[in-house]
Amino acid sequence: MAKAAEEMPRLFPKMSMSEVDEKVRLLAEKVFASALKEEDTKDAMALYTVQEDCPIGLHEDRERALQKELAEQQSQECAKRKKSFMLKRSQSLSLQMPGAPEWAASSPCTPEPVFHESFPDFQRVTISGDYCAGITVEYYEQAAKSLLGALFIREKYSRLAYHNFPRTTARFLRNSEDEPWREEDEIRPDIWPFPHEGEDPYSMEGVPEDLNYQLKMKDGIIHVYKTTEDLKQDRPHGLPYPDIETFAIDLSHVLAMIADGPTQVSQMRGSTAALLLNKSHVSPRRKTYCHRRLNFLASKFYLHEMLNEMAELKELKSVAHRDFYNVRKVDTHIHAAACMNQKHLLKFIKTTYQTEADRVVLEKGGQKVTLKQVFSSLNMDPYDLTVDSLDVHAGRQTFHRFDKFNSKYNPVGASELREIYLKTDNYIKGEYFARLIKEVAKELEEGKYQHIEPRLSIYGRSTSEWENLANWFIQHRVHSPNMRWMIQIPRIYDIFRSKKLIPNFAKILENIFLPLFEATVNPHAHKAVHVFLKYVTGFDSVDDESKHSDHMFSYKSPKPEAWTADDNPPYTYYLFYMYANIMVLNNLRSERGLNTFQFRPHCGEAGSITHLVTAFLTADNISHGLNLKKSPVLQYLYYLAQVPIAMSPLSNNSLFLEYSKNPLREFLQKGLCVSLSTDDPMQFHYTKEPLMEEYAIAAQLWKLSTCDLCEIARNSVVQSGLSHQEKKHFIGPNYLEEGPAGNDIRRTNVAHIRVAYRHETLCNELSFLVDAVKADVGNNPTE
Repeated sequence: MAKAAEEMPRLFPKMSMSEVDEKVRLLAEKVFASALKEEDTKDAMALYTVQEDCPIGLHEDRERALQKELAEQQSQECAKRKKSFMLKRSQSLSLQMPGAPEWAASSPCTPEPVFHESFPDFQRVTISGDYCAGITVEYYEQAAKSLLGALFIREKYSRLAYHNFPRTTARFLRNSEDEPWREEDEIRPDIWPFPHEGEDPYSMEGVPEDLNYQLKMKDGIIHVYKTTEDLKQDRPHGLPYPDIETFAIDLSHVLAMIADGPTQVSQMRGSTAALLLNKSHVSPRRKTYCHRRLNFLASKFYLHEMLNEMAELKELKSVAHRDFYNVRKVDTHIHAAACMNQKHLLKFIKTTYQTEADRVVLEKGGQKVTLKQVFSSLNMDPYDLTVDSLDVHAGRQTFHRFDKFNSKYNPVGASELREIYLKTDNYIKGEYFARLIKEVAKELEEGKYQHIEPRLSIYGRSTSEWENLANWFIQHRVHSPNMRWMIQIPRIYDIFRSKKLIPNFAKILENIFLPLFEATVNPHAHKAVHVFLKYVTGFDSVDDESKHSDHMFSYKSPKPEAWTADDNPPYTYYLFYMYANIMVLNNLRSERGLNTFQFRPHCGEAGSITHLVTAFLTADNISHGLNLKKSPVLQYLYYLAQVPIAMSPLSNNSLFLEYSKNPLREFLQKGLCVSLSTDDPMQFHYTKEPLMEEYAIAAQLWKLSTCDLCEIARNSVVQSGLSHQEKKHFIGPNYLEEGPAGNDIRRTNVAHIRVAYRHETLCNELSFLVDAVKADVGNNPTE
């Protein structure tokens, strides 16, 4: 990988706003403006309690669609284009999908799939005839171009940042350009493998040599220079350095899609890309197309279940030594400060008081305070504490009150106890917190089959935070084979700025990312951080998404060095600069043969739909994603790109959305890549196995089958930060292969029938888009 980087530098393709269609820019601004207005006057429950479609408006909409379709049938040109579509479709029905294995059947590629003899056949739902029925050819063509264009944009940003991009979707994108897909071109995150037996996970031996590169923050992004002279001449090392103008352009294109605007898309390759660039249309039916396809996916899965449920169950019953309880499951979204349940925390507090009451645990106003004195000042005896008086559990009073939820991190409402028990940087150097986490890890290791990815906080107050956190990790030896670590960055610039702790937003970015670049360039000088980063798999952006921001993100937004206002930057601003620095860092670390990081922000739990658009470009996967329910276009894009979503229904039930209205089941049925996660067991769960609690409640409430549960569990492993070697061991050596070839039922307990159905359905949806583009190219040979 490093050799390839030397041969051909990975550069960020830049654009100018002058290249953008004015309609695209205006439509994007319209979406942002409407989002700001919605945040000002929002009714938090409206979008979940009121029917989305107005009956009168729906009736009139259907009337207009019918009139247009009747008019189209009279048009010779439209008839010719429709015939071309049908011809292209019939050709694809008679050919195998390019580069796919023999079994990889997909309508449109093979009408009668040929499976390996060990793969059971199953009953398929086939729709024949005019596959454009219900939508005009013109609308279909426009929707296909727009959706493919958005997928090209996500692929560009994913590849540049070493994020995952689904192999199936990549094949179809290459096919739309008449180019072959090559496995060697595939880019994936490079996660550090788990230490071998007997290997010291904290060893500081074999550290790469120092490069002594120069580092400088420029426009909010760390730039790397090989020499001091290069720094003086402003000749940065050949890494991709994103710029806000190009990002704003790409973001505008996807935002314009949501507003049913022009389909012009930039920075793609080949003849198909040129066609998408040169043809700009207004598509008032894009939402209709995506809405229809999503409804079709839900209905198709209902029929699949009705026809094949018993066959799937029969498959699972024939698998020896594997059931739902002993398949691997990963809690893909959990915060370290709340990774234990309330009873566990209460028991730990009582134990420490009984055995270490006279230990100095705090320093206030220059005075050293013992644990006994802390409780005396709070007028309480730990012996009398109960889970109710501990008051860390979320309830009805936290619904739509994120401020009250945050206060639940303070046991008995006392910030002193949070400081003592749930912090890494305190008077006792985070010892109690480390012991709590190690107790959780011990239970996981004894259970064997569950893994978690706890988030630890870096705030950006100073550059010493990383060194302190790394020393805590190594000193207390909190590494566990059942844990992979993530770093969460709270979006609280406004708090630090109001206290005059930082001069501008760039200082927060510098405090967060500069130590990482320094540890990458000169690991000998930062050995503790270098070792700790081996076990960090990604970054998260956290805080209340429903917070209002008066600033509308655009290419004219102030650079981080110029953001000196007390107001918090908007969500999109945060995500762009986090993504930009992670992208540069990943390319530098890949060049050095070090592990890379994923960007996995909280997104779509509340707030504007623009958050999900931003994450579509910048994130490897997201947590929550509830607001996808509001946008059929975005929801369909997340399906086509198979963007992983870690969902936490019990958490949402206490904060933003009642359990019965949670879209997880709906997303699963349609084929989105969803997993179950706990978020904060201390606040939301009661048992020692909070992840199993999530699965059990979801299974009971939504009547999920064993195959459903095991599919969700497999998704959690795929989208997690576990290493390639661990994933091969947990879900099969060929897990990267498409369809049933990538499913080892002996390890996943997911029926081959289910995996084949998911793959064929995705191929079918992607083929609709590619066929539309290819048919149009055939109709316009001179373009």
